[in-house]
Amino acid sequence: MGDFTIVDREVLEVIRERYADLFPAEKKTADFVLQNPPAAVTMNVAELAKASGVSDATIVRLCHHLGYSGYYQFRIALSREIGKEQSRESRVLTSNDAISSMFEEFNTSVTMVGRDLDIETLRGCVSLLKNAKFVHLIAMGNTTTLTRYMGFRLERLGIRSTYTDLPEYFMNHINLAEDGDIVLAITKSGSSRAVLDAMRLAREKKLPAILITAFEDSEAASLADYVLNSRGTNKSRDYYKGYSYLNEFILVETLLGFVVNEELIIQKNADLPELILAENKEKRGRHWNDTPC
Repeated sequence: MGDFTIVDREVLEVIRERYADLFPAEKKTADFVLQNPPAAVTMNVAELAKASGVSDATIVRLCHHLGYSGYYQFRIALSREIGKEQSRESRVLTSNDAISSMFEEFNTSVTMVGRDLDIETLRGCVSLLKNAKFVHLIAMGNTTTLTRYMGFRLERLGIRSTYTDLPEYFMNHINLAEDGDIVLAITKSGSSRAVLDAMRLAREKKLPAILITAFEDSEAASLADYVLNSRGTNKSRDYYKGYSYLNEFILVETLLGFVVNEELIIQKNADLPELILAENKEKRGRHWNDTPC
């Protein structure tokens, strides 16, 4: 297992230093990383393995051989190294041009997500959601914010959902699922262990599965009936921009936009909670307006 001190060293230097001790298959990946560090840092395990012509297990063994605890730590360290160059080139908020540049970057990435959407895949996803008895929304970590948002919105559209950040809970929900239920999973990396376990269980239960991910070649993608690609431009060398879920959010909004069914909303009286809460919201609003500043 690696330690935290190694992440302070330059990855490319570590690779060169220990290159002679690597196994032939590991050297193939090491060569790829040395020649293409900006590309390597944007890849998950499966993509790096495919790009360098080795197995996923070889990638993990290479990371351990170099002294890292795993691929995640290796990738963070590599990103920090590459990010030094980007930090020198980073935009400074000194004019409206910087704002325009930022929004243009957002627009380009989101536009590419829309351009890459396959209409038949999208139609299949919308049909599953509209006809679902229950939608089991699955995610882990900070991605669960998206499933909570989507679950709330689906229920306001009259579509029952389950959404939780506890794997014990969503595994129970899937295990007790019935015909007509579906699973919608969000994992940007496509390798979240708890999400993979849930998708495997969903497959055993023969539940249709939709996946939103930035990695179409991931293991999670192989377990889904429909895959929505959220990668966008993915040109950034900054690993920490990987914490942005703008593209995944756009795909959630796209699905919700096509799922709206006014007849179902009226039939299930889905707006009733909002009507009940409206009076309390109005009271709170009056209270705040009457409170002296």
